[in-house]
Amino acid sequence: MKRSFYQALFFTTRFYVALGSIAIFFVVTYFFPALYIVAQAGIAVLVFLLLLDLFLLFAAGKQPFTAGRTMAGRFSNGDDNDILLKLVNNYRFPVSVKVLEELPMQFQMRDFVLKEALKPGEKKELHYSLRPVERGEYAFGNTNTFVRSPLGLCQRRVTADNSATVKVYPSFFQLRNYELYSFNGKLQELGVHRKRMIGQSMEFDHIKEYVRGDDVRRLNWKATARRGNFMVNNYVEERSQQVYCVIDKGRAMKMPFEGLTLLDYAINATLVFSNIALQKGDKTGLVTLAAQQVDILPSTSKKTQMNVILEKLYAQETQWEESDYEKLSVTIRSVFSQRSLLILFTNFESMTALQRQLPYLRRLSKYHLLLVVFFENTELKKITKEEAHTMEDIYRQVIAQKFSYEKKQMVMELSKYGILSLLTPPQQLTLNVVNKYLELKARSLI
Repeated sequence: MKRSFYQALFFTTRFYVALGSIAIFFVVTYFFPALYIVAQAGIAVLVFLLLLDLFLLFAAGKQPFTAGRTMAGRFSNGDDNDILLKLVNNYRFPVSVKVLEELPMQFQMRDFVLKEALKPGEKKELHYSLRPVERGEYAFGNTNTFVRSPLGLCQRRVTADNSATVKVYPSFFQLRNYELYSFNGKLQELGVHRKRMIGQSMEFDHIKEYVRGDDVRRLNWKATARRGNFMVNNYVEERSQQVYCVIDKGRAMKMPFEGLTLLDYAINATLVFSNIALQKGDKTGLVTLAAQQVDILPSTSKKTQMNVILEKLYAQETQWEESDYEKLSVTIRSVFSQRSLLILFTNFESMTALQRQLPYLRRLSKYHLLLVVFFENTELKKITKEEAHTMEDIYRQVIAQKFSYEKKQMVMELSKYGILSLLTPPQQLTLNVVNKYLELKARSLI
């Protein structure tokens, strides 16, 4: 009992200030002995108030104050995840509370403090959010609350044993947002644009009367002759096409932007894109590449595929070795018998790096529709827009412009061999990949 009492007792700054002031006053009484009685009265009052404060805080029972934490069973990577704290004051007097959360070590937040004041018998809810930037398990510790009475000379620590482990998955918040906007027909508010139909699908749907704006090349002359009105054929997008997201897990994907690595950006985009492809009726699959290891999740249009993809993406980690694209091309050639859309998430920081892998990319594009997605270095772009004041700034800008121009050269180099490419900032990856996919569907390339 005594041990728990001492572990829960903490003196406040107010107490130490008062004690220090009285000590100084005792020193002053050495020169003015008449004030010694006043100093003694001051120390007596302080002791009395301290004992009264201890009585108020510790004589109320074991649970005069409670705190509980409520949060989701899993977190979304790269997004703000809400956490709720419920505080209940069972004291008969108002208290001020300082809450110290034992947050997971991945956040490196050692000064996280919440302060609140509660009236007698009052219940309050505190909200805060955390943004993880790494996938994996996050261990939350206890919730420590330091309660003080209106006297404020000491405080009582109340510890809620609510430790828990939360798994951080790829950004399913983005997935929900896209699903919600898609359901309400508001994807354009997110930046997803419908593409005008340039080509024509060969999958017939039905015949309808001609209205202004219909393609006259679709006129059905036999139906027109029977009905006496212009009739046109209607086609639908081809479905059940195989679509694979190929994620490079080599060292080039370890580069961070705004806390997230390129691999995490690719994983978040893959999750959203796979869901949209399934909604379009296509079969989605996953290929991961690391060093000489190629893992393939076969494509399917089943509703359970999204859960399988989510669990598969959760465990992916970058490697320090360079990925083996020759192994990738050989494996895909031997496993995939049907022409598929391959969306390759990778990164090339120099033309030399692209040239090393170009023969294998050309081999893949010979049998499949290949879209190479690589990243624009936004930090270099910021340097190119800065105003140069010194010779060193000029050198830095010239080097940054050289690397930025080299990225555009890579796009032209890939297009020279008929390989589709997408150069995008990491923050806009999901949006640009979805728009590119809709464009390919509109052009009937898949």
